[in-house]
Amino acid sequence: MFTGIILALGEIAAIQMKSGDCRLKIATGNLPMADAQVGDSVAVNGVCLTAVELGADYFYADVSNETLARTTLTTRKIGAKVNLELALTPTTRLGGHIVSGHVDGIGRVVDKAADGRSVRFRFKAPDNLARYIAEKGSICIDGISLTVNEVDGALFGVNIVPHTLQKTTLGNTQAGDKVNLEVDLLARYLERLLQGEAAAQCRGGVTEQLLRNSGF
Repeated sequence: MFTGIILALGEIAAIQMKSGDCRLKIATGNLPMADAQVGDSVAVNGVCLTAVELGADYFYADVSNETLARTTLTTRKIGAKVNLELALTPTTRLGGHIVSGHVDGIGRVVDKAADGRSVRFRFKAPDNLARYIAEKGSICIDGISLTVNEVDGALFGVNIVPHTLQKTTLGNTQAGDKVNLEVDLLARYLERLLQGEAAAQCRGGVTEQLLRNSGF
């Protein structure tokens, strides 16, 4: 589990193709690796990866075809900057929100505009994720815990303060770029709970009929 508070900017140092999937070498930059161990989880642009080999300033992680299909890792080239966060410990400050590192889908930057010293971004989420995104709710974008300012269908907006622009990949993110999205865990579990006993047979999401059957 993670908080969505980025600890360091790293970069993809090497990409090794292996029997249909791949292994990444991630240069960790300023990420505090002194206590890291093989088997630890590291969020890379919001994707939870397992460190299979460690160095003083890098780690290797195997990336499955499932992860390659569901995230933007396939589009990242050697030298690309990535947001890094180590997994939670019992004493970690929970400055963002609970993040699993299990990416739900790929979004796209629609536009960005200056707003004082901050920058406002608008993103387009996949249609199947739009129902989980609420005004003033939380969302994880490329591993960054952010507050949703506005929602219009599958479009949503966030405000990025100067510190976040400087310390994460959002500082160089442009309109048209693709990003990893993870919706709030609470929204996903609430949907499943509303399905009740029908959950075992239900393949869809929350529908008007489901809400009526649940007393809403």
